[in-house]
Amino acid sequence: MAGRQLANKWLKTEALLRNAYVAAHIPHTRMYSAESLKSMLNQFGMVVIKPLKGGGGYGVIKVTRSRGQYSFTYMSAQRVFNSFDAMFHALNRVKVGRKYMIQQGIHLAKIGGRPIDYRVKVVKQGGTWVYRAMVGRLARPGLFVTNLCKGGTQLSARQGLGLSLRQKGAAGKKRQEMRTITNTCIGILESAFPGIDQLGFDYGIDSRGKLWIFEVNTRPQ
Repeated sequence: MAGRQLANKWLKTEALLRNAYVAAHIPHTRMYSAESLKSMLNQFGMVVIKPLKGGGGYGVIKVTRSRGQYSFTYMSAQRVFNSFDAMFHALNRVKVGRKYMIQQGIHLAKIGGRPIDYRVKVVKQGGTWVYRAMVGRLARPGLFVTNLCKGGTQLSARQGLGLSLRQKGAAGKKRQEMRTITNTCIGILESAFPGIDQLGFDYGIDSRGKLWIFEVNTRPQ
């Protein structure tokens, strides 16, 4: 019998934000609205909007504000606007018909100009959580989403970290940090949502080496 599934990204984010250690690794997140989008663009310059439900990079759009211009990128197509209102109007025609959330944009570490993030998959077997996979996902050239179903390339986490982090010993430290955060999150989520038995964590490391949690799936692909 399949374990409990929880599609809503906001509910999982809310649960994790209650823990100060984990919260420090979660990008600033708000529900989608014109006011929230405008203030977050003013604060961060780049955000990502994503449907509350769904995976595989479906419906994910990057929105930026730079030098008084606004733009959004969906898949490989970018559109530029001279005002927030014009951009917001066009954005609402492009995004899929679902509820959205806004997440602080993170400038990911790259390999050959292509962003990379990481998927850590754990499953519960006989009452114990077991690591099934720690892999890197390298974006297809020209895309900002790294999903394998969108043409991304899979590497081992060790390989991806080694190629994207140049400091000696950094790759091993980041793998250990990912495990520490994952173990903490498992305890939080299992307490908040009894019955879950598999989790997929999407992590990113920014250009300064900080580790971020982008989302957690209860039905990881």
